[in-house]
Amino acid sequence: MVETNEKDSFSGEDETIPLIDYSMLVSADPFLQSQAVEDLARACLHFGFFSVTNHTVPDTVIKGVIDRLFEFFDLPEDEKLKYDTKDPRDLIRWGKGNLNQVSREFIKVAVRPTFHCPPNPPGLSESLREYSTKVREMGIELLGGISRALGLEQHYIERKMKLESGYDFFTANDYPSRKNSENRIGQFAHTDPSLLILIIQNVSGGLQVQHNGKWLNVNLKPNWIFVNVADHLEILTNGKYKSALHRVVVNNEVRRVTLPLFLGPSLDTVVTPAPEFTDDGHPPAYLGMTYKQYLEYNQFHVINGKSCLNQIRL
Repeated sequence: MVETNEKDSFSGEDETIPLIDYSMLVSADPFLQSQAVEDLARACLHFGFFSVTNHTVPDTVIKGVIDRLFEFFDLPEDEKLKYDTKDPRDLIRWGKGNLNQVSREFIKVAVRPTFHCPPNPPGLSESLREYSTKVREMGIELLGGISRALGLEQHYIERKMKLESGYDFFTANDYPSRKNSENRIGQFAHTDPSLLILIIQNVSGGLQVQHNGKWLNVNLKPNWIFVNVADHLEILTNGKYKSALHRVVVNNEVRRVTLPLFLGPSLDTVVTPAPEFTDDGHPPAYLGMTYKQYLEYNQFHVINGKSCLNQIRL
């Protein structure tokens, strides 16, 4: 995991974050498509993150999975302790952060190519399956736009990373309300594996991304989705697009849940800098390895969501 020195206040700055109009990207109008691709190119090159508006994930799907996840987190602890494990063969994991440092409760599950989910509460499995499917469809379209932004054909990343059998995992983070208390860290600064991380949350605030040496607050309007460039898009592009360093500050007055979906290559895909991004002046800057090896590198659990990007830089 990548860490930086955290300020005691964990305060961030409010600056404009790039906004992608998804309806333009999937429009039948070539001009609108081209404009959205240009917007993606600028966002990925200069920021490494962006927000998405006018997407196709229904409000009912988002509300349904959030409601069921709150029910899961409200289950008796004995029920959740079934998933309190570090066994790498387990694809459902639950845990709590160290309350002296990290304040959150989480559930992590692999949702593709095989779907996993706790059976309780009733309805969670169906809601999560629908949610992860809809968000994944949007992520594939975004990667198509990013392929075009890189000067490649639309399905380049999808085919090269074998996304038809891609390994996706989902995390739900439950942050309790902290009224009349100082800000504290929810997750330390880090980058993550996968190609893109697509994040929905029930209330705005808490998430911060680093840009030009400053921490920016991710202030989302209702129904916006936040997207991070992740490690494997950085590796694939040989560093042209950078994996976004981000952290979570717990400063919410109401209970907050975040739902990141990690859209990744297939487990057997060897991810290495693509030849389109290497030449005599730009040799490969990263060690190639399979996505499975990367996820398990340094004995990290395969759905632990930690980065070992620094260790594979050449």
